Amino acid sequence: MRDEKLAKEIIETLKPYLKSGLVRKSNQIIDELKYEALCDSMPKHTDRVHFNNGTYFIEGGFIPEKEFCSNRLPIDYNPDAKEPGVWLSFLNDLLYEEDIVTLQEFMGYVFIPTTKAQSMLMLIGSGGEGKSRVGFVCRNLLGDNMNICSITKLSTCKFSPADQEGKLLMIDDDSKMEALADTGMLKAIVTMEDKMDLERKGKQSYQGYLNVRIMVFGNGALSSLYDKSEGFYRRQIVLKVKEKPDDRVDDRELSKKLSQETEGIALWCLEGLKRLSDNGFHFTISERTKLNQQEMRREEDSIMDFFESSGYIAFQEGAKCTTKDLYDAYRQWGEDNLVKIRSENSFSKEVRARAAKLGLTYFKNVSLNGKTARGYMGVYSVQKLEGCPFKQMRLDV
Repeated sequence: MRDEKLAKEIIETLKPYLKSGLVRKSNQIIDELKYEALCDSMPKHTDRVHFNNGTYFIEGGFIPEKEFCSNRLPIDYNPDAKEPGVWLSFLNDLLYEEDIVTLQEFMGYVFIPTTKAQSMLMLIGSGGEGKSRVGFVCRNLLGDNMNICSITKLSTCKFSPADQEGKLLMIDDDSKMEALADTGMLKAIVTMEDKMDLERKGKQSYQGYLNVRIMVFGNGALSSLYDKSEGFYRRQIVLKVKEKPDDRVDDRELSKKLSQETEGIALWCLEGLKRLSDNGFHFTISERTKLNQQEMRREEDSIMDFFESSGYIAFQEGAKCTTKDLYDAYRQWGEDNLVKIRSENSFSKEVRARAAKLGLTYFKNVSLNGKTARGYMGVYSVQKLEGCPFKQMRLDV
């Protein structure tokens, strides 16, 4: 409960008895309550969901008894709730069938305070498809256990991570296409299962748990100015929504209809949570989504795209290539394909880090054409080997 809300309740209680100093007295009482309630950490239950009317155990079902917890959903568990027909129809129009199960698992995943799955979910489209309605439904399910915040603010504002403490879900309802300058905090929030450093305005930083999951709606996948690592991209589950039909007439009463199905949607989410738990907290990802994610990764990672191209370099056992010759080939590839390339230093570090996956062996001293330089075994520059312009070489290939 926020201090302001608690102070209001105390003031309303004290009004019949005090004529002055109400605010000062309420603040004193709040300070005393904080010390009385102080504990090392809040209870963290990952095997159960706390509903308004009882407790649902993932493996054992529902009991009406309630216990102290850090996150209680503002809805009742109702095993007799009707199937959410409007919600399922909406999802059928929004997502491809094989991707609906992924959303179902993620919406169940946010019911419990854990980051075991180590993933964030993105719904991307050109606009107007209805992605934001998913956020509206999540608010009905989670209430104050959910925050609205931008990914950019979360990554750049040092106080923003602390705002997510105690929350189950953070939604960026309209993600900007600008690349992130720093992805460290975002990656930590998605995967961290231990305490992390949090800071609030005017207070000493402290160690706290963040169990918040992240859902993003936008027109494209997240990108980074500098971080092109596998760790940044593998944390993103990117679902492409269907295009909005030109003749579709939006239902202005849809939000109201979805609100009436909240209890049924909760049962639908629990099915996803159970399936995710049985699968060791690995999400069900369709082949469509896997291919989409690989394509978007190549679009963002020019180095990977370069190594998958032809006509510039070739792989061959025993072949040699200096790092400079490799970069010259990469630069030429970028010019030909109108792709923004990485700096020499960045390229060198990335290729060296990926050498094993590419089947290359890095050497500090590679002898080539009478020179000794840093380079790789297992690849050669087509330009250097043939001694002809790239333009002509591509025609020959």
